[in-house]
Amino acid sequence: MIWLSESFRKHLGASWQSVEDAMQVQGEIYRNPAGANRRTLRFEQDGRGYFLKLHWGVGWGEIFKNLVSMRLPVIGAANEWRAIRRLEALGVETMHLEACGEEGWNPARRRSFVVTRELENTVSLEDYCALWKQMPPDPRRKRILIGRIARMIRVMHAAGLNHRDLYICHFLLRQPWDGSEEDLHLYLIDLHRVQQHRKLPRRWRVKDLGSLYFSAMDIGLGERDLLRFLRQYHDLPLRQVLEQQGDFLRAVERRALALQAKGIPEDE
Repeated sequence: MIWLSESFRKHLGASWQSVEDAMQVQGEIYRNPAGANRRTLRFEQDGRGYFLKLHWGVGWGEIFKNLVSMRLPVIGAANEWRAIRRLEALGVETMHLEACGEEGWNPARRRSFVVTRELENTVSLEDYCALWKQMPPDPRRKRILIGRIARMIRVMHAAGLNHRDLYICHFLLRQPWDGSEEDLHLYLIDLHRVQQHRKLPRRWRVKDLGSLYFSAMDIGLGERDLLRFLRQYHDLPLRQVLEQQGDFLRAVERRALALQAKGIPEDE
């Protein structure tokens, strides 16, 4: 199976007829994790930039290791392209899907790929917020950003999706931004581990929000910022959130502090 968007087919369709064609593409390697059977590279065609993620068989050993650890193994690119399409349907800004494909019935040896259009003129929130402690941002801009992030995650969680790598570095802010709600474009990326459920279990909501909190601990947020996020995420009056969600909030904080103690995000 192989799928190409209309624009991608117009520019590159003649040279993309199979998964093997994708495997032969050359470009600048962005990620090539040691021991992982996947690679991410950037390439250009007709002045356009694209990111290509290649997956090839993870092997039964990796699959069984994940299952024994009660983790769902990511065995190919299909997980990411399904997540992109689902987020698009929900109105959550994310990457632009240009092509995808997979081949092979054996999940341990299946080969697959996904191509997304480069999100130009963007900066990760990790970089955008890096100096907030030393140079506090415009309060209105901060309020709008916090509200947007909270609503994006609320919509995603309400639809049964959890990210599993929900850190501020995985939000890309389009530049320039004039500081208004209307001009704000914030993209959620790195979706290869996203899970989709009929109803999202509490523990996955805790892990997502705990990871997000951990990644934002050192950017100078105050108590009012955190309360503003909670009100927007729960879509309830703040008093009601604090009265009804105490156990949940304490679980999120414990998760964040556990990650902080480790010093690095855990691989779940």
